[in-house]
Amino acid sequence: MPNTTRDRGAITFAENVLQLLDRGGFVATYKYAVLLALIDLCLEGTTKTGQPPDMVTTRQVAEKVVELYWPQTRPFTAHGVTSAVLRQNTGSQAKIVSDILRFKEGLDVPEASVHTARRARPEAFSSLVDSVEWTLILMPLPRVQNLGGQRLQVLYVISWDESIERNKRTVTDYQRQRPSEFDNRISLLPGVGEYLVQLNGLLRPLIHREWIRMIARINRLEISQLELFLFGSERVSTGRLRADLVDLQERRCFYCNGRMSQRAEIDHFIPWSRYPDNGLDNLVAAHPRCNREKRDFLAAAGHVETWLERFASGSVYSASLGSLADGHRWERHTQLTLGVARGLYLRLQPGTMLWLGGANFEPAEPSGLAALFGAA
Repeated sequence: MPNTTRDRGAITFAENVLQLLDRGGFVATYKYAVLLALIDLCLEGTTKTGQPPDMVTTRQVAEKVVELYWPQTRPFTAHGVTSAVLRQNTGSQAKIVSDILRFKEGLDVPEASVHTARRARPEAFSSLVDSVEWTLILMPLPRVQNLGGQRLQVLYVISWDESIERNKRTVTDYQRQRPSEFDNRISLLPGVGEYLVQLNGLLRPLIHREWIRMIARINRLEISQLELFLFGSERVSTGRLRADLVDLQERRCFYCNGRMSQRAEIDHFIPWSRYPDNGLDNLVAAHPRCNREKRDFLAAAGHVETWLERFASGSVYSASLGSLADGHRWERHTQLTLGVARGLYLRLQPGTMLWLGGANFEPAEPSGLAALFGAA
């Protein structure tokens, strides 16, 4: 039983978030996207000392929401049959989804990743984010904390409400970097950043589940058909990186150091279920068996130490990853990936079991992990 003020605060916060996930109070999936965006931004913004941010901006949330909806704007395929893009609104298609679809029409390769699309059409992508940001400012951000006609201030404070619709010019001026009275800060309430990071492993699957249930209801589909399509890790194929990563690791499995063949697989070191990161720094080559055995577990301290060597300033490995990212035009966001790792590992309680190899685990030692991340 929890017996500290901090534990009670986390439990109360989680209960409040569960209330906000009630599907009866909204008609689009925006609320889920905003909640996931806040979790991701708090993970990404974790400092070297393990502190999450106490403020994010509407621009940051908009960029993250585009990333979340991007793979969901593909036509849905089930049992080999391809149908239309799934509706994310009980009425007509959600505006954010429609905006992304219009942007994709101008791409040479509509199936391109969001990273590739941003590089291919930077000005058009910026305009897309402008539109998504305005939609978020106008609708979900002032309403996410509404429950049963009442506003619960459990997540953040913002300086505007729904009446901002009459003052769109102030937002446009801000986006054009002209003098404006609009304040784009989303100030997290005390403790919220910590709770979002601390409860990430619980809240993320719950939000995914509720998002899936709402889309299934809107589109009259079976829930089982949707989970992999909406949130699976295979949305961006890593196959073209395999040979180069295997060579970079001198044909050695990242986890067991055994020799690898071309049957090696690419694993997300920070599990996809904890945080969806296809950035190159989060990808390692491993034996298929090691990949299966690690599953969604966090890796043990020895693996963390080896992984962090990739980030050492001036290291040959880091430079090689940079060349690999450039050669494949693959996304790489080193500090973001490190921030997420700090957010997860620096909050582990003593005795939390970490995957060592095979069926073997070892208990986490927070002081040792803090030393690895330079937070001791």
